[in-house]
Amino acid sequence: MNVVDFNKDLDELISNLHDTLIDFQKRKQTGRGIAAPQIGALKNVIYIHLPNRSFALINPEIIEKSSEILEVWDSCFSFDVAFYILTKRFKSIRVRYQTNEGKLVDEKFSGELSELLQHEIDHLSGILATDYLVEKSQIIMRKEYEKIVKKQN
Repeated sequence: MNVVDFNKDLDELISNLHDTLIDFQKRKQTGRGIAAPQIGALKNVIYIHLPNRSFALINPEIIEKSSEILEVWDSCFSFDVAFYILTKRFKSIRVRYQTNEGKLVDEKFSGELSELLQHEIDHLSGILATDYLVEKSQIIMRKEYEKIVKKQN
């Protein structure tokens, strides 16, 4: 549901998203974003918390997608980051969204942030990473994923 009132209730929702994400990061040592439906709020709000940038996207909409595709291992708070799914995401996207003050923003995102926003925007439509699963070989448990990452680093 689109946000129409940019008020104290929205600020409280964003604060709740922030606190929930930070708590999850502390407990699981992972997590970069969260969508309002994941905490039971049926609003089109996403909160992103990265080392170099934290921000809320209100009523986000992907308005442009690159032709280049990335394959990424995707996981989710919705299944407690217990497993990872190989998914395909657009390398870059352009997103139109509003700030918590209601200001309209049109911004291009690429790479890791593009992938993350596609994941979170999917949540606003009830789509989970598991909905992209085509073959059993596209899913691995968290310990197996951590071994892959360790080998790459």
